[in-house]
Amino acid sequence: MYSHNGDNFFVVDGHLHFWDASPANWVSGQEQYAKGWIECFHAYMGLGPEETHWPLEKFQKYSEDDFVKDVFEDGYVDVGIFQSTYLKEWYRDGFNTLEKNSQLVEKYPDRLIANGRWDPREGEAGLKQLEEDAKRYNLKGVKLYTAEWHDGSRGWRLDDKESMKFLEKTQELGIKNVHLHKGPTIWPLNKDGFDATDIDGPATEFTELNFIIEHAAIPRIDDFAYMAVQEPNVYAGLSVVTGALMHARPKFFARVMGELLFWVGEDRMTFGSDYNIWEPKWQVEGLVDWQMPDDEAFTDYPKLTTASRKKILGLNVARLYDIPVPPECQLPDMGEGSPADQNIASPEAAPAV
Repeated sequence: MYSHNGDNFFVVDGHLHFWDASPANWVSGQEQYAKGWIECFHAYMGLGPEETHWPLEKFQKYSEDDFVKDVFEDGYVDVGIFQSTYLKEWYRDGFNTLEKNSQLVEKYPDRLIANGRWDPREGEAGLKQLEEDAKRYNLKGVKLYTAEWHDGSRGWRLDDKESMKFLEKTQELGIKNVHLHKGPTIWPLNKDGFDATDIDGPATEFTELNFIIEHAAIPRIDDFAYMAVQEPNVYAGLSVVTGALMHARPKFFARVMGELLFWVGEDRMTFGSDYNIWEPKWQVEGLVDWQMPDDEAFTDYPKLTTASRKKILGLNVARLYDIPVPPECQLPDMGEGSPADQNIASPEAAPAV
């Protein structure tokens, strides 16, 4: 919990990792990709405050003690959600797997949730594995990586025929939350693999699922925002948005936040630190203190309120994952959607066209 100026914020970090990218875990013959991947991540860390930067060796493989201190003790996080990323083409035991993440969940069952994953290119074997994982780990969510390499393939789309079979299975198994990496490119993956144009069809068809678009599809913020406003089960995950932009690109951060607040709305925005690319402490503190600039270029964007910050930092994800919220952090009303929703729903409020 984070307390500031008499207000209590229940913090749910919706995007955490516990990875092993050390050389001992690199696949023989694929070292250049394993090395390049983690070095690209490490470069992104440089967009945070200088005092939070880590040496590469620690960044490749950090300890449980590091995680607990940075996330729980210093980072104000009440509950965190692991997003699994396998990358077994480059990392022998996987980069950040459900199995490894679940070991920490067993130690901190009230504070951590581990999401699974699936890949439609794995066919029937993948569907069977999803069923087994859902039963064994009581999955509430999955993390999908549409740009991941697999057996010669350089990516897949969520609206592919095979993907739709996996979405059907996900819904059948009662897994409600589908997180997708749709944002900045990480070398050596292809930029087009992170394109978000494959979201709206599945979101329209699978209304029982929540689609949390991690990194809010930046830098394609306009395309994403105009799509998301039409799909009430599409959410904007702020991992990378806060970590990469709030400190290093404050004007662009304000524009991204403004577009998301206007089109998607504060009820469908979720906080994620993307640890350990960035630590949650400075991001939580920064979001609570942040104000939309008074500059004329930003006057048509909504302003953040204390209620907005409470929703974004924890209450929205708590609702999606049925996480209990302490009474002192709750709000009496979770809101009416985005300003754009209200204009579209009320013709008299919308401009004439």
